Amino acid sequence: MQIPANRERSKPSRDREGADAAHALKIRETVNPGILSKLMNRLYYGDNLTVLRGCIDNESVDLVYLDPPFNSQATYNVLFRVASGERSRARIEAFDDTWHWGDEAELAFDGVMTGQNSEAAEMLRSMRAFLKENDMMAYLSMMAVRLLELHRVLKPTGSLYLHCDPTASHYLKILMDAFFGAKNFRNEITWKRRAGMSSAVHESNRFGACTDIILFYAKTDPRGRSRTTKAPHGTKVNLPKELKAELRLAR
Repeated sequence: MQIPANRERSKPSRDREGADAAHALKIRETVNPGILSKLMNRLYYGDNLTVLRGCIDNESVDLVYLDPPFNSQATYNVLFRVASGERSRARIEAFDDTWHWGDEAELAFDGVMTGQNSEAAEMLRSMRAFLKENDMMAYLSMMAVRLLELHRVLKPTGSLYLHCDPTASHYLKILMDAFFGAKNFRNEITWKRRAGMSSAVHESNRFGACTDIILFYAKTDPRGRSRTTKAPHGTKVNLPKELKAELRLAR
């Protein structure tokens, strides 16, 4: 599910919120409530906030991965294919990666302020006091109201991976600490992009940017220790002798 861009609306955002709520209710009414939590392998197209609120039960998701774009200066389109599998000329615009403070960002901000997570609300309020009403704050508000719902739908044993770049990763990590708790932070993973990209070229006043960040959080950990992702069965992991010795001493 992609995060939609913030665009200027001809109608008040409150009308949009009501329309989204009605659409979410319509989606839910088409599904038997008794089997809603058992649905698997379903692909939803649309605003993920609407889908999360209307279709996903509390504590029903094991894993969330999200890769919301920011400052890519790109327009994202959905391409259709004809029955033969070939690309059709038809396509629709999914969203622009263009964020501006306006009614929709204000509505997203209000959604967090009136939510159940007081710590996240306080953190977002502090960010607004520091950043003011600018593009970054619009992005963070739109992310925060969705993180509120993602935290709700995760199982207590669930995990979330947030893929971002250094443009906003430092703000997002603070925001994630507020939603999930700093104690549930597991790893900051550095993802090296493919070589040869224009952004990786060194310039006179800066080094090339060739990495992204993946923030890994657990919702809770009743055992009080970090959970790890296991390698495929049969995979051998060779550790340096010094590290093996340290691990033995730590046991």
